[in-house]
Amino acid sequence: MNKLLFGDNLKWLRDTKIFPDASVDLVYLDPPFKSDANYNVLFREDSGEASQAQFHAFTDTWNWADAAQTYTEFIDTCGNVAVVGMMESLHSFLKNSPMMAYLAMMAPRLVELHRILKPTGSLYLHCDPTASHYLRIILDGIFHPENFQNEIIWRRTGAHNKLRRYGPIHDTIFFYTKSNKFTWNNPKRPYMKGHVEENFVKDGKGYRTNYYGNVLTGSGTRNGESGKPWRGFDPTAKGRHWAIPGAVVEDIDEDLSALSQHGKLDRIFELGYIEIVEGQAWPIYNRHLKPSDGQALPDIWAYQPYTNGTVFNSDAGIDEDVRWLSTRDKERLGYPTQKPQALLERMINASSNPNDIVLDPFCGCGTTIHAAQKQGRQWIGIDITYIAINLIKTRLADAFGDRIEFEERGQPTAYEEAKELARLDKWQFQQWALSLIKSRPLREGEGKGADRGVDGMLYFYESKEKREKILVQVKGGSVQRSDVATLLGDVNNQKFIGGILIALEKPTKPMREEAADAGRYKSKLWHERDYPRIQMLTIEGLLNGTDRVDAPPQMNPFAKAEIEAGEQPKQTPLLET
Repeated sequence: MNKLLFGDNLKWLRDTKIFPDASVDLVYLDPPFKSDANYNVLFREDSGEASQAQFHAFTDTWNWADAAQTYTEFIDTCGNVAVVGMMESLHSFLKNSPMMAYLAMMAPRLVELHRILKPTGSLYLHCDPTASHYLRIILDGIFHPENFQNEIIWRRTGAHNKLRRYGPIHDTIFFYTKSNKFTWNNPKRPYMKGHVEENFVKDGKGYRTNYYGNVLTGSGTRNGESGKPWRGFDPTAKGRHWAIPGAVVEDIDEDLSALSQHGKLDRIFELGYIEIVEGQAWPIYNRHLKPSDGQALPDIWAYQPYTNGTVFNSDAGIDEDVRWLSTRDKERLGYPTQKPQALLERMINASSNPNDIVLDPFCGCGTTIHAAQKQGRQWIGIDITYIAINLIKTRLADAFGDRIEFEERGQPTAYEEAKELARLDKWQFQQWALSLIKSRPLREGEGKGADRGVDGMLYFYESKEKREKILVQVKGGSVQRSDVATLLGDVNNQKFIGGILIALEKPTKPMREEAADAGRYKSKLWHERDYPRIQMLTIEGLLNGTDRVDAPPQMNPFAKAEIEAGEQPKQTPLLET
């Protein structure tokens, strides 16, 4: 069931073969926030740390000219009259503003996400205060207010200095369900150390309850067996009745439902959860603390620095598992707006079960997909940029090795499909073509002046200290001999060791001769082999396996995801000679 889909998520969501009604268990989406900012992917340095080299990922800026048609179509075709009225009201207030353009993009996608959710399904929408109040109104119209469950506050950063206002350090996660019968696994937060020390007593078996008094009873009298005396204790005399705590029932791996109230008390007493001490006014509720015990998870998820040692049986601080990613965090892959994996695991574990289907329609660098795979869920990820798809594929390979299986759709798998992508979107065609040879895309600032025509790069080491670069150029249209000469000139001028031309069309004989005349270079580290300075590769050849890069093993251009438990380390080179 695992799928990685390239393209506009609205088109995919409307494909009823991929997304039939009521087919998904859990949706998490972290859409653009309407922040009016540019976001870049950072690549790694040789040391593994983030590089200053950046690749433009997306622009979170919206305009009405692009959204007007989507808005009109939504108003004309949406069957939810309440949502249509709400959108028209918002339009009358916001006019043709960038905010209205953003909401016009989000509304039809949220309607489709509601359609594909199972009755037991849940949706988590991650946003910030820029547009959260408008999104909440739209979500209420689509899911209905009674299916709003929580507004979760997540601390996204350590500090933020702002003049003349409080520092903005949190994001909002709206939690909605399709119905009132939704999957819920009762997530818990570990007890605080002070709570355990105050309410539990340490003995040879660990920490046991220190509760005494009426914890086995409820207020008020009853006429049935729950109000009758048991083993010498009369609850009615004190205005109470027997009531067994849920925590005790959860601990017992037996079905007590067929027993009477006194029968349940007898069985629980036999199992050691009730202690009777002579002279005590009530029986004593007695159980030992288990690793799974804790308080119900609240709706504020905020890591508190310097609270190490305050959480029971842990050296971690409060909510440290969902702390924000620092600039040097090993988990960080350099993708803009990346969220910590444990944040996604918390939601996945709370609102889905193993083998359930998790969908992220704005999957970015694949954190949701990674978390779902790790937790034994099926998953579907969608992204409109091929740089994201390429990064996700690399991340999954690094973390899970070759055992992970998934289906890719939307990207070309045959020559005619590649030709159509080049016609529709030259930029995405270029990124896809570069991914065929694991080339790092053009970094920010390249493509200007002397760097014109450089679309990507391959790296390899000639020694511990010396890294060599191969220039990569992609041609989606016609090619001729002068293109080879231009590529060779760029290789020489910019001190690359070689160049690769990836072309949609087959190279002519004069082009191949021009490439051959460029000569070869020798690698001392890699068996003293020599390699062509200029190589001609075709899209058709790369797809059918007849063309391949002839060069020393290349480096992964992305930051490497950590290997998950049970997986085998992968070799550093991504391409073999």
